[in-house]
Amino acid sequence: MPHVLTTIAEAIEVLREVGKTDTIALVPTMGALHDGHLSLVDIAKRNATKTVVSVFVNPMQFAPGEDFERYPRTFDDDLAKLDAAGVDYVFAPAVSDMYPEGVKQTRVVGGYAAGLLEAAHRLAHFDGVLTVVTKLFNIVRPNSAVFGEKDAQQLFLVRRLVHDLNLDINVIGAPIIREEDGLALSSRNRYLSTEERAAALSLVRALSAAASNGDRGIREMISGAQGALMDEKLVKMDYVSIVDPETFALVNEAYRGKALVLVAARVGTTRLIDNMSAYVGEYR
Repeated sequence: MPHVLTTIAEAIEVLREVGKTDTIALVPTMGALHDGHLSLVDIAKRNATKTVVSVFVNPMQFAPGEDFERYPRTFDDDLAKLDAAGVDYVFAPAVSDMYPEGVKQTRVVGGYAAGLLEAAHRLAHFDGVLTVVTKLFNIVRPNSAVFGEKDAQQLFLVRRLVHDLNLDINVIGAPIIREEDGLALSSRNRYLSTEERAAALSLVRALSAAASNGDRGIREMISGAQGALMDEKLVKMDYVSIVDPETFALVNEAYRGKALVLVAARVGTTRLIDNMSAYVGEYR
């Protein structure tokens, strides 16, 4: 069974000793774990001698009216999965320990990419993400940290955080894990009804449509993806965007080269995101 650390003070005391003799890999999560999270754990175990998984539903990254209160909290089930996966430590602090004076305190603010895409629909979301990640980095002091590529914008911003603040941490991106029919695994998938679950596959079809139109340019890629989403009456599109994966800058019609297609949509009341690599222009 993993050693469960429930306070910041305990985590610092224990993990500082661990860090004297072992390398540490951190997997930050909000719980409600699925096979996608466990794939991150597998990567963490290959990159360090000790693994730490944080389980913390971070209120700072939820906007008013979002699903903070109803976000799945399944700690006992999560702990059993982490035990089976061979995790060494679980850090599960209380909100009152992480934010003793509430969330209106010092925040870590990202650069230009923190104001794009997800930020337009989830105000101050990335301030909350980067703040809690910075706190976790300072508490755990990992040598490496693993983040899923499904949250591509988050992964880009965490890498910028580590680079810009000269943090000695290796940030590892973990490939998206999908169901057999292509739907990306997400803790929020459990909100979906059977009909909504079927409609959610339109996100995968949208990404595939964009990627298959890469030789026809950005406009056709976006149009194809939007069409796939609009075909589903249960789906309300938030955005279809294409970025340069190296800079996360939105690309224009003249762009040629490797690209990342990102989609976000509401399926019923559940908001889902996904992404896929593509190539714009004739592939060489």
